[in-house]
Amino acid sequence: MRHWTDLLLTALAPMIWGSTYIVTTTFLPGLDPMLVALLRALPAGLLMLLFVRRLPTGLWWLRIFVLGALNFSIFWWMLFLAAYRLPGGVAATVGAVQPLIVVFLARLALGSPIRSVSLIAAVMGLVGVGLLILTPDAALDTVGIAAGLTGAVSMAAGTVLTRRWRPPVPLLTFTAWQLTAGGILLLPVLFIVDLAHVEFTLAGLGAILYLGPIGAVVTYWVWFRGIARLDPNLVSPLGFLSPTVAVLLGWLLAGEHFSGAQILGFGLIAVSILMAQWRRKEPVIASTLKAATAHR
Repeated sequence: MRHWTDLLLTALAPMIWGSTYIVTTTFLPGLDPMLVALLRALPAGLLMLLFVRRLPTGLWWLRIFVLGALNFSIFWWMLFLAAYRLPGGVAATVGAVQPLIVVFLARLALGSPIRSVSLIAAVMGLVGVGLLILTPDAALDTVGIAAGLTGAVSMAAGTVLTRRWRPPVPLLTFTAWQLTAGGILLLPVLFIVDLAHVEFTLAGLGAILYLGPIGAVVTYWVWFRGIARLDPNLVSPLGFLSPTVAVLLGWLLAGEHFSGAQILGFGLIAVSILMAQWRRKEPVIASTLKAATAHR
């Protein structure tokens, strides 16, 4: 029961992330992607840091900046670049390769076995997302596609390293460290962008607040909690929920219609997520022998 509770709570994160694309393009048009990433990360990170009142020590300073770069600086920069250059659903689709990347990175970094069911689920999810988004009239952009792929690799590496480097602090503190580090690494954008010509509407400020406290603080705390409690091969396929939500929002807010192929895509995504959660139980005799051996 606890496994499914953790799983459902973790699933909230990619579902909220699926709204990032439409919020960004609707309320924050024309901004530099790196600037949007900075505005999303640093204020939220600093506020959390003031709340937890604790800093990293020793080797964790280096680890936090590595994780901050992978999970926030690079990932969000690339995410917003893809969001501005691609339709929301397409941008989210490109990032859906992440579960497949995690399967292999987890093997290299954690020694996790490549479960055939995880591999099949990842491929099935990719096919489902492809059917869902990549319709004949989908607008593609080379830079946007490259940005989406780069972000997926960055987030996949961050997911695996987060599992390997288990933090010696509560998850709220761990999230605050990473958000702040990720924001600090994005500060050079202030010397690149002409801030005199950057204007924010009331709706734009609201979008920043949504992307920060809700889309960053809450979702990443939930996400890192899931990574800490569940195997990366189980958590990562939940990322397919992001493009699914992106498409649903297009349907609800823009009056888009679903084709038969897209409905099939929804089905494949749902099956892939359920497949990834299937855990093979050891036979009673085998598990008993393993326990006996462990206590010798």
